[in-house]
Amino acid sequence: MPVYKDKKRNTWYCQFYYKDWTGKSKQKRKRGFSTQREAKEWERNFLNTLQTNSDITFAALVNNYMEDLAMRLKPTTMETKRSIIEDKLLPYFKDMKICDIDELAVRRWQNELLDYRNDKGKPFSDTYLKTINNQLSAILNYAIVYYKLAKNPCRAVGSIGKSNADAMQIWTLDQFEQFIGYEKKAAGRLAFNVLFWSGIREGELLALTRNDFIHSGTDEYRLNVNKNFEVVKGTQYILTPKTDSSNRCITIPQFLYYEAVQYFDSLYEPDPEERLFYFTKSYLLNEIKRVAKAAGLNPIRIHDLRHSHASLLIEMGFNILMVSQRLGHEKVETTWQTYAHLYPDKEKMLAAQLDTVKVQGITANLTIEDQLAEFMAQFQSHLKEQPALIDINSEEIIRWDPEKREKATVTAAEFEQEAQLDEGIEAGLASAEIFQAGYLELCGIVYFLASRGLPAKFL
Repeated sequence: MPVYKDKKRNTWYCQFYYKDWTGKSKQKRKRGFSTQREAKEWERNFLNTLQTNSDITFAALVNNYMEDLAMRLKPTTMETKRSIIEDKLLPYFKDMKICDIDELAVRRWQNELLDYRNDKGKPFSDTYLKTINNQLSAILNYAIVYYKLAKNPCRAVGSIGKSNADAMQIWTLDQFEQFIGYEKKAAGRLAFNVLFWSGIREGELLALTRNDFIHSGTDEYRLNVNKNFEVVKGTQYILTPKTDSSNRCITIPQFLYYEAVQYFDSLYEPDPEERLFYFTKSYLLNEIKRVAKAAGLNPIRIHDLRHSHASLLIEMGFNILMVSQRLGHEKVETTWQTYAHLYPDKEKMLAAQLDTVKVQGITANLTIEDQLAEFMAQFQSHLKEQPALIDINSEEIIRWDPEKREKATVTAAEFEQEAQLDEGIEAGLASAEIFQAGYLELCGIVYFLASRGLPAKFL
């Protein structure tokens, strides 16, 4: 790795040839290094990023990983990833080749995270530990696909932390009415009412405009939720929703629509296409604490107003699918994971329905085929609400790599563990999904039941 002295500037520079990803030969020059060592190190790091095998260092892999995802993810997501990688991953694995990161190295890294305590003696939260661990696993999965890494050691070691926080605080309708009675600020009152009565996210609230409150001329009043407001390092972004399901138009109570209109009309030179709320997330948090204290209530998080809305819907008798659609969840299992404990007598639902099907199937004038079709339709419907009742231990599960065209048999326990590590899907929900569909795709790898075969689209 020859480097050169720039005598005019009294600095060092490197100049060399390399081949880009298309195979074309290109020249690279980098100036301005104060020492020969720095110039050589920069050249070595640059060439390292061009490697396409598992000899690449973790730091170089991360650099390529982030450049790749920058074209696909939103700035807020990228900033979250960058923060975790720089603070929690690079200090441990930066100079290691990814082929040298084994199960023992991952285990020791996990133990250091579990042992951490801040100045007040508090550890990382379970959800944060889970997020950090998932990030390392995602990077190594990326290396398996694009850098010929043989295996992901995170799978053998297992995860740490939890997917969901232990404490979900909920205000009942009476408690919220008690709270809102003490909010005298018009902007705060409208914001909290929108959050409680619509269940939208905080970022979705802060992106709302007057035009998002819709009255069609009938008795139907709707709220258009199609954007998200975020601030990253002082820069404000109006982003598209994270998923297609988050882009939605939901019904709202009539009083909420007219409260929004009245607030808009009270503004100075209002613009129906401009944001209604110009306060920050920290303002909302401080305000909910202030008003809750005045109302004699224990304060909750802003996101807990969304949980309170879901709880209200469930108490009113709406099923999990309707709640999921209103909240803008991409998958029903996300809603189930979060709110299943709010559904009473859920373990009795399936048995009761099977009893009904049995009676109807015997007494109704149906063919055997029709009885079976009706039974399976109703049974599959209940599977969506009862994922924990599924047992796939007797099934043979095949792990299929479409790119390498390789397959291997895995146990139910191995399948459930990989679903949790790769996508954060709980074991029961992963079992329910593969039972219903016959297959489940995780990070480009397809798992399918041998009894049903591989779907043709993956051949």
